[in-house]
Amino acid sequence: MPDDSPVAFVTGASRGIGKAGALALAEAGFDVVVTARTLRAGETHDYATSSAEAGKQTALPGSVEETASLVEKAGQRALPLRLDLMDRSSLDQAVERTIAEWGRIDVLYNNGIYQGPGVMDPFLELAEEDLARVFEGNFFAQLHLTRRVLAHMLERGAGAIVNMTSNAAQHDPPNKVSEGGWGFAYGASKSAFHRMAGFLHVEFQDRGIRAYNIDPGYVPTESQLARMGKDDPIYRLHIAHGAPPEVPAKMLVWLLTTEEGRARSGETFHAPSFVKKHALLPGWPPPKAERVKTASS
Repeated sequence: MPDDSPVAFVTGASRGIGKAGALALAEAGFDVVVTARTLRAGETHDYATSSAEAGKQTALPGSVEETASLVEKAGQRALPLRLDLMDRSSLDQAVERTIAEWGRIDVLYNNGIYQGPGVMDPFLELAEEDLARVFEGNFFAQLHLTRRVLAHMLERGAGAIVNMTSNAAQHDPPNKVSEGGWGFAYGASKSAFHRMAGFLHVEFQDRGIRAYNIDPGYVPTESQLARMGKDDPIYRLHIAHGAPPEVPAKMLVWLLTTEEGRARSGETFHAPSFVKKHALLPGWPPPKAERVKTASS
């Protein structure tokens, strides 16, 4: 395998959008540091989104090691590391080990999010300690990680930071939490995170740093379907215009590898709209009849 390829550090890469992004990066010639809290298949974690569900341990499909294996099958190096957004030491250790073993980080893909109590609690039912945890896992952990990686990038004089933002960071929910909307804690924490890329662009573009936001649209991931199923109000409300995780992955690679993408640092990209307009994912979106069938199934 090549050892002089650019290095991408991906969080939340055990499944879903992060996994698709890691594989797309490998196919584009990047070595990939694959990180998430699920290092090995079968590990259980608390994926509760409301305080009422807290404490239940669940094993979901996917793991860091499985994604890393696919990266290697694509012909690139993979470094599988445990990273828990609620454990600052794991963030530091992952960065330090990457630099020690591979000597560089060219891309930081901040995809991982907090999955735990408080995310989907209604406003008056949201405990302040849960709100603080959501902000830790959706903003402060990413801030800490980005600062660590940014310091390294500035020493090298180049680097790209891509943040997985959300529609919830930019708009009010369409309905109440129980009717397909999102919780205040999620929207507020993602809104704070959404502001980061623009500031990074303004402050560090003259030092070789590029920064972007990707809004993935609605992506029904393995995690969501395993936890909530197709009867969940969010799924039923948004699936008609949902996108597979390969859509934000194609957006990611376009930003990092094309001349136009490199020139558009500081911007926010709505992945489904952009990928559709530029036909970056062959066969997507499917014909209208197939979309309607999927939405009603």
